[in-house]
Amino acid sequence: MRNTSVNPGFVRIQRLIVQWITIILLFAAVASGQSTQKPAAPEATQRKAGSGPPIAETPPVLGQLNADLENLAARVSPAVVQILVTGFGPLREEDRSQTAFIVRQHAVGSGVIVDSHGYIMTNAHVVEGAQHIHVALSLPSDSSGQAPVGKRRILEARLLGQHKETDLALLKVDETDLPTLSLVSQQRPRVGQLVFAIGSPEGLQNSVTMGVLSALARQPDPSKPLTYLQTDAPINPGNSGGPLVDMNGAVLGINTFILSQGGGSEGLGFAIPARVVDFVYRSLRKHGHVHRVEIGAVAQEITPALAEGLGLPQRWGVIVVDVKPDGPAAAAGLQIQDIVLSADDRRIETLPSFSAAMYLHRLDQLVKLEILRGNERKTLYIPAIEHRDHMDEMLDAINTDNSLIPRLGILAIDLSPEMRSRISLRIPSGVIVVGRAVDLLMPDTGLQAGDVIHQLNQTPIDTLETLRAATNKLKTGDSVVVQVEREDGLMYVSFEME
Repeated sequence: MRNTSVNPGFVRIQRLIVQWITIILLFAAVASGQSTQKPAAPEATQRKAGSGPPIAETPPVLGQLNADLENLAARVSPAVVQILVTGFGPLREEDRSQTAFIVRQHAVGSGVIVDSHGYIMTNAHVVEGAQHIHVALSLPSDSSGQAPVGKRRILEARLLGQHKETDLALLKVDETDLPTLSLVSQQRPRVGQLVFAIGSPEGLQNSVTMGVLSALARQPDPSKPLTYLQTDAPINPGNSGGPLVDMNGAVLGINTFILSQGGGSEGLGFAIPARVVDFVYRSLRKHGHVHRVEIGAVAQEITPALAEGLGLPQRWGVIVVDVKPDGPAAAAGLQIQDIVLSADDRRIETLPSFSAAMYLHRLDQLVKLEILRGNERKTLYIPAIEHRDHMDEMLDAINTDNSLIPRLGILAIDLSPEMRSRISLRIPSGVIVVGRAVDLLMPDTGLQAGDVIHQLNQTPIDTLETLRAATNKLKTGDSVVVQVEREDGLMYVSFEME
């Protein structure tokens, strides 16, 4: 579970409010139950003489709520799995322009069975750098959580695809007739409704926590267009990939990260909305990756200052700020300063809503944009084109058994013909550095993620095997000069072999 710092004072106030509301509701429920019941006979409300204080009967409304919650957990939990990962993972999040440090690690997360034939959705960060993935099916409904290891059904899983931008991944196990949860619901999420987070916090499988839906379409990072459901249901490391469900057991989202000062739950958890999860699931299952579409244009949100300075007809919404000259948007007639009113008949008032419309658009259909140009409304139909991030492709190509170069302490991949056609390189051969393995760091090489190695000393490098053979010949104390291509330029990186 990823964490981001937050003001602890705000968290305490929020949790105090929730606690008081909960107490008020419980008192109201008790009062309601008592007011509708006849007074109990003395022998029904107290113990025998000398056996202890009187015991009041549980009000029916609370008894019904308790039974409903038990039934909910029994229905939903069987479709939630624990995910056990061994392999390489990042020591910390790094900017892509800097070196990514990678260590051997074990990770525990959660997942949701979305198809009875063994398809499981989870978070991409749960399986990042995985060498081996195992899935532990839900414990029996009558289990105390202390089931012997031999009783647990643990299956080997394979990664079918992942989409790091939404932090989602699809796994497959060879099993059928599994219990499932649907990602499609007729009910829209509502602020204030009761929700439940199910997963394996801190490795504790089959854990259920309760809270309310705090907000819809929350955007924790203004630099990223993705929005999330916010909840105060306690979420901790290990809940990642598990579902956030409503009282009916419908999946509202997939828990993905928390805002936390100390690393534990502080009432600020975030889940990827179910409709986004469903879209990514269907793309990963069909293609192995997500067809994110673009139209060759850039947009940003309108502010009052922007509206006043440009003389715009409205002070809110989304405005086009760039149109690529040779892109499909330009060909369809889209212009800078056009205001986007709707996309595929979805009303657009914020940048996240526009980005969501692009994510959910099918690649084989035209994007329908309704725009406002001056005081004139226009409808444009723009061909969609696929966008893929080159670094995501490189990370997807990692095979940790073959990609490790121990003498340099790096993970690298061969430069495939497909990558060569997509990346503009000065020298058309070499291997690509994807990250550094901290556990195996020998020298301080200075190599960075994204570097393309073309030569080591006087040996041309065109494959991983060539690089591995060249480094195996090096002795302690040897001078090493590596020619790399970095940010469209050539340079030498030198160090002494340790």
